[in-house]
Order: sequence, then C-alpha cells, then structure tokens
Amino acid sequence: MKLIKKLIIPFALLLSLHAHAAIPTIAESAETIAPLLNGEAVPNVTLNDVDGTPVALAELVKTKPTIVFFYRGGWCPFCTMQMSQLQTIEADLQAMGYQLIGISPDKPVDLKASIADKKLSYTLLSDRNLDATTAFGLGFFLSDKVATMYRNNIQTEFVTRGDEKRIVLPVPAAYVFNTQGIVQFQYVNPNYKARVEPEVLKLAAKLALTK
Repeated sequence: MKLIKKLIIPFALLLSLHAHAAIPTIAESAETIAPLLNGEAVPNVTLNDVDGTPVALAELVKTKPTIVFFYRGGWCPFCTMQMSQLQTIEADLQAMGYQLIGISPDKPVDLKASIADKKLSYTLLSDRNLDATTAFGLGFFLSDKVATMYRNNIQTEFVTRGDEKRIVLPVPAAYVFNTQGIVQFQYVNPNYKARVEPEVLKLAAKLALTK
C-alpha cells in the first residue's frame, strides 16, 4: 500500500506543473518546467554514448521496454547516490525485459568516469547539446546566485545557453516507456534532492507491462 501511495505522488506533483509545451523551451526555474507527460511519445532526439557515437533515443526505446532517468551530472552527490541505487535493481529490471538509460549533460568522458567509479552496468548517454533535456521539457536556468556558487565550488564544465552564458540543468526525472515509445509512468520533481525510490520505479515498470 505504501508503494501504491508513493506512485500517486508524482502524478499529484505534475498537476501543479504546466502542461507540456508544444515547442519546449528552457524554463526560468525548476518550478516552471513543462515536462513530458503520461501518454506522450518519446522525443526524436540524438545523444552520444560514452565513446561519442550518436544514439537515436526513439529508435533505442523501440528495441525493448525502457526506463530513462535524467540526472544533473556526475558532480552531483544526489545524482551519484541515485545512480548507485538504480544499479541495485538493474538486474531485476533486465529480468522483466527492460533496459535502463541515464541521461545527463555530462561529456562522454565524464560518463565513462561515472560508470567506472560506481561500477554501473547500465547505459549512460550524453546530452551535451541539451536536445533531450529541452525536448522532454526538463531544462531550466540556474539563478545567478546559485550559478555563481556552483562555478566557485564545483569542478566541472557546465552547459550554458544565451549571451549571458546562463547555466542550464535538467530537473531530475524518471520515465517508463513501452516499445511504442509512449510514456507509461513518469516522476518529475523540481526538488533536486528528491528522487523516485528504486522499489517504486521497479513497481511502476512491472505495472506498465500489464497495460
């Protein structure tokens, strides 16, 4: 029962967010994003794998049921914790027929470092151009205050947009897709410290197979 209640939370949260925009843009804050919703199709975007090879996300999703999660980067401790937690259920997801894919603005070389450091067996893809982040409606600009703090304390090359070189990050999110590329479940939370629990995601994946 607790897991079912937790599954309801993401949907309630999304009611407070804007409807997904026809032409996604970068939001001014994490609270004003317009994310991809249940019943919508995976965007036709191209990312890069750890070797820099282009990967068409829509084509990849069609090969098997897929869980896609967006994270801010390997520099974020909440993200690396989530990545390790998802590794603990990756075998169970595979047994159900799923593939697990993590997407971030990190460079391919940084993805390799994350895989080695966390001993990950699932796929990480680089969204350096923010094509997926934007198409999923998850991108937002950091405030000047937070951007300055990050630049002064975090050793990484952030992705920026605009003449003012404003830092753009994705709101952390998780999506379950069927092989038709349609969203069956989503969790999107503007609070970057809050992530979907692995067992909740696993249950959502299991339920999606019954549709």
